[in-house]
Amino acid sequence: AQDEEVGDGTTSVIILAGEMLSVAEPLLEKNLHPTLVIVSGYGKALQKALDTLQAISKTVQIDDRAELSKLVYAAIGTKFSSRWGDMLVAMAIDAVLKVVIRRAEYTEVDIKRYVRIEKIPGGALSDCTVLDGVMFNKDVTHSKMRRRIENPRILLLDCPLEYKKGESQTNVEIMNEDDFNALLRQEEEYIEQLCAQIVAFKPDIVITEKGVSDLAQHYLLKANITAFRRLRKSDNNRVARATGATIVNRADEIQESDIGTGCGLFEVRKIGDEYFVFLEQCKEAKACTVLLRGGSKDVLNEIERNLQDAMQVVRNCVFDPRLVPGGGATEMAIACALVKSASEVEGVQRFPYEAIATALEVIPRTLAQNCGANIIRLLTDIRVKHNAGEHTWGVNGTTGEMADMNELGIWEPYCVKAQTLKTAVECASLILRIDDVVSGTRKNK
Repeated sequence: AQDEEVGDGTTSVIILAGEMLSVAEPLLEKNLHPTLVIVSGYGKALQKALDTLQAISKTVQIDDRAELSKLVYAAIGTKFSSRWGDMLVAMAIDAVLKVVIRRAEYTEVDIKRYVRIEKIPGGALSDCTVLDGVMFNKDVTHSKMRRRIENPRILLLDCPLEYKKGESQTNVEIMNEDDFNALLRQEEEYIEQLCAQIVAFKPDIVITEKGVSDLAQHYLLKANITAFRRLRKSDNNRVARATGATIVNRADEIQESDIGTGCGLFEVRKIGDEYFVFLEQCKEAKACTVLLRGGSKDVLNEIERNLQDAMQVVRNCVFDPRLVPGGGATEMAIACALVKSASEVEGVQRFPYEAIATALEVIPRTLAQNCGANIIRLLTDIRVKHNAGEHTWGVNGTTGEMADMNELGIWEPYCVKAQTLKTAVECASLILRIDDVVSGTRKNK
């Protein structure tokens, strides 16, 4: 759920949910009811945590690349590809901002569908780039077709350029030779008519998701048209978004407005043993391809995963441009807020409410542990700062000392933190409720 929603913070969810269950154990031993008391207390604590999160957040300008870069760097700084951090950060920001579409109050950022990551082994990591358009792994259907066209007119089809086979099986009895020729001629005329309808609009490139027969290739080649067949539906959608073309389902329904003219350069290039089609220099491309090069497939897969995380961070910021401090500062701020407000909670629900505050400290504690700091002293120092209202102080993950996240520039997207808290509390509550059911079974004597 966490990965689908915001694409980051999965490890934090597991750590927090585990910690919330471990702090619930002493409460269960005191015979507090899991659903009525513990889960209700957790629910109140979650609400207070989200309110605190909102209070300590700051808003970032999406147009400010320096701020965005800092944010993405915080997300991928600990990963394998952090050595090429600057390049990856720039690629992630470029790729996501290309596919942002704003319609009145609605913003669409579909990186899953419209940002394709093409991994090609070989070359150096410095060759990775975000294209001003799209590319796909195909070669022209006929060797004499043009392989480089400037400002091409592109037609996208979702229909076969070959003779249709009948749905039902039919047997034709032919009495003389001329009838057989007439049947063949009918097939040829059908394809000729299809091609004539396409040629009438003078496209330079025809791309179809279905097959192209040899005869259709012949007619298209005569009209100096380059054709590609059997392109994946997802690739065709990206080409449509990048070039401004509309996918047409029948050749007799083509209109001038369906032709894509947004592409500046079409070229077929050979990379390694494969041929790739590049549609580049697109004006206002709303889809793009990220080309990754690297020494081996394992390196490419790792970089792809890191890039996906980086793009999710940028996407989250486009949707919700609020940020909260990283390095365990946010968790500490929420923990302090929960301890302060615990007196307002009535009855036994106060115990699980306070327990959440203890559980949240696991994040700064783990960070301190990882860099070999004196955990108790460090957490006490940070707690003192937070109680004084300085909520940007957290753990410096490199030196293990207390640091101001404002100075280090470590910020995280608000929606990732909010979703992490919601998912962790939800998971812990779910397991606690199950525990309640299990304890209701009777032991066999």
